[in-house]
Amino acid sequence: MTNLPEGDARAARNERREAARQRAQRARAQQKRRQRGTRLGLQIGLGVVLLAAATIVTLVLVDSVKPAGPGPATMSQGGITIGQDLEAVGSSASPSPSATDGSGTVRITMYVDYLCPTCGAFEEANGDYIASLVDSGAATVDIHPVAVLTNRSQGTKYSLRAANAAACVADRSPDQFFAVNQALFARQPEEGTTGLTDAQLQQLVTGVDGVQDKGAIRDCIADQTYAKWVDERTTEVTEGEIPGSSLREFPGTPLVLVNGKQYELTSPITNDDFRTFVLSAAGATESTPTPTPSSTRSPRSTPSASPTAG
Repeated sequence: MTNLPEGDARAARNERREAARQRAQRARAQQKRRQRGTRLGLQIGLGVVLLAAATIVTLVLVDSVKPAGPGPATMSQGGITIGQDLEAVGSSASPSPSATDGSGTVRITMYVDYLCPTCGAFEEANGDYIASLVDSGAATVDIHPVAVLTNRSQGTKYSLRAANAAACVADRSPDQFFAVNQALFARQPEEGTTGLTDAQLQQLVTGVDGVQDKGAIRDCIADQTYAKWVDERTTEVTEGEIPGSSLREFPGTPLVLVNGKQYELTSPITNDDFRTFVLSAAGATESTPTPTPSSTRSPRSTPSASPTAG
């Protein structure tokens, strides 16, 4: 071992300490750089996550407040008016509850849900009677499809999808709306089931005689073009905005009005009872003319074309 003078030994120790100190500084500097890089990475990652979350929330909020857009031109008040020969009558801007066309024509207004079993029962008992009145010119009927039972089909939203399908027909083939309305009730699924698929709805609707623009109707059903509009119309109606009625509260489906007067459903629902109500609401007398029903229809039951009770 080499013995160094005390001054040289001290200098050597100082050099070693300085070298050790510099190594420690470099290690600390590297550690700080690594920590800054980690923090920066975390901040960038968190920023990306927050930005993505904000974007999703924004899109959800925008979609939730986005207007539904216009419904079919023939359903300006949410319903389509069907007149003589069972054809659509222009825009369906509903008149005041007691209004008629001045010729004694009865105005029937119906709010229906295609999953509603009571709506189906009313249609079975009175659908052909109403058809005969309207076909002959003795009455007009405003049909408002709503979707109050959207959550009663195991998550498939059949009520909403069926009402959308009806709106698609009102837009593309309005003169066949009445026949499609009858077909939807003829194939009505039970409440609580999944209902018809979109493909089945497309087949049912476009299979009705005379339906026009079938390709566009199929696309409209698949895209649920009017679903948001139907949903918003349903909300407005259930909150008390009921065109063609002076009611302040929506009593549920079916809501049936004759010249603005509400028909109170009976149990069981019968055609005789509804005929009597039509007679009363229309203010008919023995001199009320009896129109002749169209010879092209084959009624399912035994309706009369006259609003007088049989």
